[in-house]
Amino acid sequence: MREEEPAFPADGLLGEPGSGAEPRQESTRWPETRSRPAPQTGPLSESPPWSGPQPDPRTQRPFEPDSGQGLDLATEIFAVAGEGPPPPDTPLRRFRRRLGRTFMIVGCLLGLFVVCYAIDLISSAGDVPRGVQVAGIDVGGLSYAEAEAKLHNELQPRLTRPVVVHAGDVTSSLVPAQSGLGLDWPGTLKQAGHQPWSPITRMLSFFTTREVGVVTRSDQLQVEQSVRQLAQDKLDHAMTEGSIGFVPNASDGVTPYPVEPRQGQQLADVPAAVQAVVADWLSPRGVSLTMAVTPTKVTSAGVHSLLDSVVVPAVSSPVVLHGQGKDATLKPAAIASSFQFVPHDGGALELRVDQAKLRRAVQKDLASTETEAKDAQLTFDTGVPAVTPSTDARKINWGNTFKPLTDILAKPAARELTVAYDAKKPDLTTDKANALGVKEVIGEFTTGGLSGPAVANVSTLADRISGVVVKPGETFSLNAHRGGGYAAAPAQEDGSGPSVPGGGLSQLASTLYNAAYLAGLDDAGHVAQEYFLGRYPAGRDAVAVDALGNAVDLKIADNDQTGFAIQASASGGSVTVKIWGTRHYRVEGRSGGETNEVPPTVQLGPGADGACQASTGSSGFSVTDTRVFYDLAGGAEIREESRTTTYAPRPIVMC
Repeated sequence: MREEEPAFPADGLLGEPGSGAEPRQESTRWPETRSRPAPQTGPLSESPPWSGPQPDPRTQRPFEPDSGQGLDLATEIFAVAGEGPPPPDTPLRRFRRRLGRTFMIVGCLLGLFVVCYAIDLISSAGDVPRGVQVAGIDVGGLSYAEAEAKLHNELQPRLTRPVVVHAGDVTSSLVPAQSGLGLDWPGTLKQAGHQPWSPITRMLSFFTTREVGVVTRSDQLQVEQSVRQLAQDKLDHAMTEGSIGFVPNASDGVTPYPVEPRQGQQLADVPAAVQAVVADWLSPRGVSLTMAVTPTKVTSAGVHSLLDSVVVPAVSSPVVLHGQGKDATLKPAAIASSFQFVPHDGGALELRVDQAKLRRAVQKDLASTETEAKDAQLTFDTGVPAVTPSTDARKINWGNTFKPLTDILAKPAARELTVAYDAKKPDLTTDKANALGVKEVIGEFTTGGLSGPAVANVSTLADRISGVVVKPGETFSLNAHRGGGYAAAPAQEDGSGPSVPGGGLSQLASTLYNAAYLAGLDDAGHVAQEYFLGRYPAGRDAVAVDALGNAVDLKIADNDQTGFAIQASASGGSVTVKIWGTRHYRVEGRSGGETNEVPPTVQLGPGADGACQASTGSSGFSVTDTRVFYDLAGGAEIREESRTTTYAPRPIVMC
């Protein structure tokens, strides 16, 4: 049998709330807790097992919360209204209630956030991260295939749109598709990366954007060729120095305008330019290239200063030049053409005037105011030389004429210049001619046998050299007086040889050579005949024209203290040349005889030129001629001059 448990008092163990009574201290003796007895056999073994002491239902009362002691937070939060009397509302109870509710709300929100994060992460797996932009195009949140399609649709037109290229002071463009430039679509999207794990980053991506650079592909060789061509055609330019130009205006004048200085530039580093194009061709700012520049010396201020203060007044109206008996007008266009603009120190522009251009502008109009100098001439109308007086030249002194031009150009009116002249003496004045000592014939020689067109040729050249005066120390040249207008005649004086212009002139040359030989003048150069013709002393002939019609010169020098004059004439097939001057020697010639004779060859039929002219031929030989100078007073020999000439054999031609 079980012992009876003591019953609780009817009013409970605790005092009533608010009664102020202290709870009663009653001793309650619980049954002793024993260990479970070993199972027994017999009738008593079927009793229910012992489960410990059980409360006495007589002493149990409904649950009543205490005054804040032993009540948990959840009980307060979820307490059901109407179950028992409400607990007293204390500050601690209110704080605990608010804290509990806060924890519950935060927990709910945290759970909601985790759910949303998981949903966002799962739904965006495999897409471009949110907020990503490529070249200003939003591709965030799209699948990689959709993003690539969108980029292709929106960026592809840019490949045909010119790319702006800034190079120094030049802005140009190039077309990407024609320059080896393109886009790497997968490579561009690859730069966007993968979905971020950070919840903060994912949340911020709703409100921010991230620009991803475009990955380009390029054909380096084609890009380089395009850059080089662009530089050659558009970017490179030479330096333009500051200057002033002129344009005609309606008033038959000119209007000056400034040529602004512009530094030169050249694309020196092509590889660097190629890199810049490849890197920046999709930039909205375009591509900037570095150029090697050549600076100017003149500034824009220097150009405008000279333009306004000097050039504009200078070409405002014409300048009149007053010459002797005639005027000339220097027009504004001519004035402008003579201006030269030169860079000066400090960025200034300097004006220089080209007087040669000014002179050419008015020289034709003033040519009649000038006169040429005329040398004194020797004439032989009376058979003896007579001096024709010389004439001084009157020449414009252009330097003195244009000396006051700068001051004149600054004037708005009364723009006039007086032409200055200089008197110029001729080379041979009248006094010099009279002092030459041309008073007697010092050498004379005559040849004959002229015929046909050669007569006219010789007569023409004789007239041209007759009256020529050679001063002491000078050298006479036959070619200097030859001129043109000669008829075709046989090259050789005897009528043989090919017909050439000026044929027969060699006879005049040989006659002149012998006259100078006897006058004691010096041989300054001549060419002897190829064959001995028998018309002149052996070793004393000269050629004036060869078988091809080329002119051959004859030169005679005057090394004495007095001058000489030439008198030449041709008539009746003969030629006579006289040398007038002052005799200093008596001259004789001695021939040494023919040596080294070579017999002629025989030619049958026409020669290489197809022509055939019969000839008896002549032997070739060498001869030495000696010229002896004697003193006029005593007749003593002063000196000798020897010269050896070799003639070729003239073939016998049988047609």
